[in-house]
Amino acid sequence: MSETLTFDKAHYYNTLKPGISLTAILHHGQESVECETRLDTGSSHCIFKRAHGELLGLDIESTVAENIGTVTGSFKAHLHTITIEVLGIRSEATVYFAADEQFTRSVLGRVGWLDRVKLGLIDYEGKLLLSPYF
Repeated sequence: MSETLTFDKAHYYNTLKPGISLTAILHHGQESVECETRLDTGSSHCIFKRAHGELLGLDIESTVAENIGTVTGSFKAHLHTITIEVLGIRSEATVYFAADEQFTRSVLGRVGWLDRVKLGLIDYEGKLLLSPYF
């Protein structure tokens, strides 16, 4: 049985660089910040650098720190609700901001982003296809 999918957006990424990079714009109230993120289908949640949350005017530590586990260890992060925009697709999401200022990565994970989009990948071509799914 074959199935046909259609997508609203096509984005080409550099296959010579590690990971799949996407520019995300984070919004909270009147503030917004643009950041480079990585698509991470293995990450349960969206996680951003602490500095991004601070630039949005969030009091990062106003929520209880939660322990986030990874293959290589764990770290503390705080949950906040913001709006994420990627390739013109916006959605409200509950995401984590790292407690540690030295945390260097931002990832788009399953809860908060992947569960709100229809995603297609043709990695050989470096092509990401995207549509809203809500």
